[in-house]
Amino acid sequence: MFNLYTFLDKFSLETKILLSLAIILLVGFLITRITKLLKLPNVTAYIIAGVLIGPTVFNIIPTDIVNRMGFVSDIALAFIAFGVGKFFKKDILKQTGMEVIIITIFETVVAFILVTLSMHYIFKIDKDGSWSFSLLIGAIATATAPASTIMTIKQYHAKGHFVNTLLQIVALDDVICLLIFSVASAVTSSSGDEALTFLDIALPLLYNLGVIVLGFGLGFALNKILSPKRSKDNRLIIIVAMLLGLSGLCGILGISPLLACMVFGATYINVSYDKELYHQLDNFTPPIMTIFFVLSGMKLNIESLKTAGLVGVAYFFIRIVGKYLGAFLGSVVVKEDKALQKYLGFALIPQAGVSIGLAFLAERMLPTELGTILVTIILSSSVLYELIGPVCAKYAIFKTSIITPVQPTQEVYSTDVPNSGDLTSDSEQSSDEVKAA
Repeated sequence: MFNLYTFLDKFSLETKILLSLAIILLVGFLITRITKLLKLPNVTAYIIAGVLIGPTVFNIIPTDIVNRMGFVSDIALAFIAFGVGKFFKKDILKQTGMEVIIITIFETVVAFILVTLSMHYIFKIDKDGSWSFSLLIGAIATATAPASTIMTIKQYHAKGHFVNTLLQIVALDDVICLLIFSVASAVTSSSGDEALTFLDIALPLLYNLGVIVLGFGLGFALNKILSPKRSKDNRLIIIVAMLLGLSGLCGILGISPLLACMVFGATYINVSYDKELYHQLDNFTPPIMTIFFVLSGMKLNIESLKTAGLVGVAYFFIRIVGKYLGAFLGSVVVKEDKALQKYLGFALIPQAGVSIGLAFLAERMLPTELGTILVTIILSSSVLYELIGPVCAKYAIFKTSIITPVQPTQEVYSTDVPNSGDLTSDSEQSSDEVKAA
């Protein structure tokens, strides 16, 4: 019988890489044709595609190719983080005041605490009393994927105070997540057989602070470099070069590039008001994101599900409880209306892009066995979260918002990474309608 894996393995490394990339993109696209019929996010399709062509099912892509593509996650995360930064415009943050920030802190921190403590004290995953696994998976638990929620809002043209608040929370959510993960990774990187010293913890934090300042400076520099006379091609070349360079520098220092790239994106949008660059990147990145998520699915170790089974199930439900409880408590503290208090948590369940990227960063910091378990838990739970997330978001939105049903179009279900204008424009429009009311 013809075996594609054996067939590919006969060729040179360069040929195997080219054919493997073609297969990854094609299979990822084909699976989305099926998941669109089921109204599922494309992220779910890509992970399923990776599982199918990976070593646990059809074993189509040579293992050495998968192992050599770790750099794809760093590139994808740089683009994701830069894109998150575009949602932090000064004028929008001034409109929301402290209420949204307080709610976001509550819903992320409560999820972090519940997951971290349960992993350490109930399941005792960490070896030798270490907190490494618990801190890292707890930090990852704070992330929320906005794509599914935005898809549902756009599908039903939902408007109102709930939608306006929700959109800004899902944007701020990843900022808090990256901050918590940076601290957790600094502590983890410093842990070992020797006793921790002040410098062990301080140096990684100082490195992170340094690259954040660098990202801030690059935002101003990019605004000066990208004059109106620059062609679109040159604009794209410059921003990609700067993102890759910033990520490479973070790699040299042994820290995550996420915060630096996010500050880079936030600074640039606030000094330039240039949405077009983000649209241009959105058009450039789909193949990269597809490869990233398909590779993530290929690394999902089905056998390790047996080991991670009970822990994975516990993580799935404990994170949901943490998100809901945190959103409820935060809403009560800022005296939000009863509807928002009751239903906000349901719209914060999805978890995909950032969490998957962080899982692979965390895997490098942990022993092989623990790293595999962590990645397996995050990947498998992400698929489930992306399955139930849109349903829960729809339920919350229908209970709280003004709904104008429309005929679904193909664009409505394109949910990989929201366009740069989506969150801002929806938020501003909702805010205008609330004021008018």
